[in-house]
Amino acid sequence: MLRLAAIAAIGALSAAASAQVVISLARDHPAAASTAAPEFASAQVSDAAPASGQDAEVPKSPDGHYWAEASVSGHEVRFLVDTGASAVALTPEDAQRLGIDPNSLTYGYTVTTASGHAPAARVQLASIAVAGAEVDNVDAYVIQNGLEHSLLGMSYLGRLSQFEATKSSLILRP
Repeated sequence: MLRLAAIAAIGALSAAASAQVVISLARDHPAAASTAAPEFASAQVSDAAPASGQDAEVPKSPDGHYWAEASVSGHEVRFLVDTGASAVALTPEDAQRLGIDPNSLTYGYTVTTASGHAPAARVQLASIAVAGAEVDNVDAYVIQNGLEHSLLGMSYLGRLSQFEATKSSLILRP
């Protein structure tokens, strides 16, 4: 029963954010594989330090989405929580506010979103904290175009010990 509830909660989160979902990452340079970057999807997430801090609650907004107000390396960023996103994804505007110059990045990846394919650049964020649930050294991608909102994806969520959707909020447990 608990397993079924967890699957339903994850499905609901993915469906709620499907308009922005990043569903695959592919390297554009010739020596790389043409599928999702396997080293990112497995080794980097599993080998990284776990989350720290305290449980956090992200209320469900009237539009049915979970919008997280996060501190990214000391700067505020509003994220759409998206369990279907492989990684944290930043708009160029949010990257700029974090001190990352989008024009100086190498866009060596292609992401597939609901809007189509878009170039992406891999970056490392020192930390992301959502109401006390903090994760250090988070892999993220700056999406060159086609992303309306930054996404809080699995490179953050996957390092939590647990996240749980209720009727009114999303609980993040470090």
